[in-house]
Amino acid sequence: MLNHLLSHRSIRAYRSDPVDEGVLRDCLAAGLRASSSGNMQSYSVIVTSDPALRERLFEPHMRQSMVLDAPLLLTFCADMHRMRRWLARSDAPDGFDDLMSFMVAAIDAVLASQNVALAAEAHGLGVCYMGSTLANCDLVGEVLELPPSVVPVVGFSLGHPAEDPAPRDRLPLDGIVHRETYRVPSDEGLAAIYAEREVRGWERYMAVPDLRARVEAAGVTNLAQLYSAVKYTRESHDAFSSRVRAYLARQGFAGDLERGDAVRGEAVRGEA
Repeated sequence: MLNHLLSHRSIRAYRSDPVDEGVLRDCLAAGLRASSSGNMQSYSVIVTSDPALRERLFEPHMRQSMVLDAPLLLTFCADMHRMRRWLARSDAPDGFDDLMSFMVAAIDAVLASQNVALAAEAHGLGVCYMGSTLANCDLVGEVLELPPSVVPVVGFSLGHPAEDPAPRDRLPLDGIVHRETYRVPSDEGLAAIYAEREVRGWERYMAVPDLRARVEAAGVTNLAQLYSAVKYTRESHDAFSSRVRAYLARQGFAGDLERGDAVRGEAVRGEA
């Protein structure tokens, strides 16, 4: 297991061979053993193999090739729908309509997803996590016909690898791990943390013709600028943040905000 952890890499090219159903069930069962807040297991996993559905998910997943090439897509959702229906049937109070409930369910979903991914890699399969699952959660949710109180959080492609990429660089352990309390690095320490990344990351991105053209058009000269001026701009983050907030509200995770607005409204009327 430690070898699998240390040699992880994202797989974007897949063979057409299907994933054995028994292997898939083993991987999903490993997900069920992930830690879960209150043992509520407030998540659901959607396994998508149908080519027509994957075609519909291609655009929401930002036209990433593995959506069509991998035999399976797994989508892990924060899911309070099941819990809230159970509470209603049991005549129990329901307080799971707020941001905290979504965060608890989202963490449950992410923990389960990593267990499934590790089990899949132990079986020789490959995965590639897709940030588009959350960024375009509303579009993904529409295709997957999600009911209220369910939100896609994280997902990955799954299948037999058709490539053998080298593991990507990672920041050094000392740059990530803090002992006892947070240690703010000096400017020199910060430079050391990102020294290898600035070289290897830049070389990797410059090897992608489309991205290189965008970088050159933007006048970008280093990796930090590439991240914030080309790949993850303020405008794109604002747009995705607005989309996620709106979808959370539509799916029923804005109860605390609505209650807060009502309390504030009562306070204003009382002062008047």
